Amino acid sequence: MKYSSVSWFLFKLLLVYLLSFSIQTSQANPHNNFLQCFSKHISNNNTSLAKLIHIPNDSSFISLLNSTIQNLRFTSPTPKPLVIITPSNTSHVQACVLCSKKYGLQIRTRSGGHDFEGVSYVSKVPFVILDMRNLRSITIDVDNKTAWVESGATLGELYYRIAEKNANLSFPGGYCHSVGVGGHFSGGGYGALMRKYGLAADNVIDAHLVNADGEFVDRKSMGEDLFWAIRGGGGASFGIVLAWKIRLVPVPSKVTVLSVSKNLPINETVKIYNKWQNIAHKFDQDLLMVVRFLTVKSTDEHGKNMTTIQATFYSIFLGRVDNFLSLMQTNFPELGVVSKDCFETSWIEMIFFFNEFSSEDKLEVLLDPTNVVKGYFKGKLDYVRKPISEIVMVKLLEKLYEEDVGLAYIQMYPYGGKMSEIPESAIPFPHRAGVIGKKKKKVKGI
Repeated sequence: MKYSSVSWFLFKLLLVYLLSFSIQTSQANPHNNFLQCFSKHISNNNTSLAKLIHIPNDSSFISLLNSTIQNLRFTSPTPKPLVIITPSNTSHVQACVLCSKKYGLQIRTRSGGHDFEGVSYVSKVPFVILDMRNLRSITIDVDNKTAWVESGATLGELYYRIAEKNANLSFPGGYCHSVGVGGHFSGGGYGALMRKYGLAADNVIDAHLVNADGEFVDRKSMGEDLFWAIRGGGGASFGIVLAWKIRLVPVPSKVTVLSVSKNLPINETVKIYNKWQNIAHKFDQDLLMVVRFLTVKSTDEHGKNMTTIQATFYSIFLGRVDNFLSLMQTNFPELGVVSKDCFETSWIEMIFFFNEFSSEDKLEVLLDPTNVVKGYFKGKLDYVRKPISEIVMVKLLEKLYEEDVGLAYIQMYPYGGKMSEIPESAIPFPHRAGVIGKKKKKVKGI
């Protein structure tokens, strides 16, 4: 059969139109395409789709989306995910990766808790949230001083489970019990033991990951380059980390905790800070001393409103109170620490203390990631490589007076110790030797 040139042209035009319509229809329905693809991949998995897939039409969708958001700025109208997947095994994660890749959807992985900037649940392009809340098992090996921790677990759960097995072991992670380990381990999380043992990521020794091709790999099969990248470079940038093998570290039966506040004029506050910044990073590795500055509003005896700067010094010392007091009297007498300013406690009770739980609460509250203060705020971090001059520090503290949106504070963490001994290329966290501390500014109420 022969076609005229006009007929052949019309046929090609129709074919192009049909192909274009097909592509546009596919692009217009990435939600349905993803769901069909995901359902197909797990069809032999014997898992209820209702427990895995959560779409905007579900009555529980918004509460699930907001459940681990600590910064309430991100609960207001923002780009929402097309779907939330709550996997309970590896195959669910693999299906999410393969189907998201096939239909051009971005994956936002969240292991729960804190994400101050919302990067695990906000995107400007069509996206899926992979919520790891159901992958939270923790297996402790006391004899080998290691543990396997799934990415959906929290630091509170990890510390509690370690102490349950051995009170003289712990892990060098952060203070806050509600932080998810996935983001903390992969993002260079720091904490009370960093001057003694380094960062959380410095103590990761293996990992289970689903890569961009949907393959399950461990340290050996992923290769050292990828294993290097996920420890401080953001695990979700290179795949989905399912679980982490970590090195547990020894802690004494008793540690000493200090909390002392000074309400002073700015010039006096700066003088005591100047001494702190020149010695805190040189202290023994067993001591971490943090300082926080915030404005305190009050009234004087005549009823006149007053605003002063409060400097609060927090310390965790891996030893008994007598040794700590001796160290303070020798190295930092300006702070005027006395025995009533500090107390001895176990390591796990120290975590409880720094989370500011009620004295009526039991240690099991560490297992509840929802027990956390939420609010509207903005945080920013910076690194200090040389001492801040007194003139600059005065100007910095004066800025706290200008905040008219709520409470603002500046918190300083000293480095040194083990942090200076680890090479800057060991993991993708280069802030090592030469960094004397970390500055954290947080403004609440915005």
